[in-house]
Amino acid sequence: MSQPFSRFLHPFDVAHHPNLEPEVKRAILASWASDRAAVKDQPALRKPPGARRAVPIDEVFAAMRSLDEPPQTDGRSLQ
Repeated sequence: MSQPFSRFLHPFDVAHHPNLEPEVKRAILASWASDRAAVKDQPALRKPPGARRAVPIDEVFAAMRSLDEPPQTDGRSLQ
C-alpha cells in the first residue's frame, strides 16, 4: 500500500475505518507518528507525504490508543 495515509484527513479516520484490519490501522498510524512525518521546526505536528494537512502528534497517539479500547455497546443485553 503506497502512501495509504494520503486517503485520510485525520488519524481517527484511520482508526474508525470499517474495512481496515487493526494491524493495517496500526501500521498507517505508526507511519503518521514517525519522525519522518514531523513538520520541520514543529516537532509536535505530523504531515506524512501526500497528507492534506498536518495534525498534532497527540491526535495520532489518541487514535492509536483508541484501537485498544473495547468496542462500544448500546447497553442492550444480547440475551
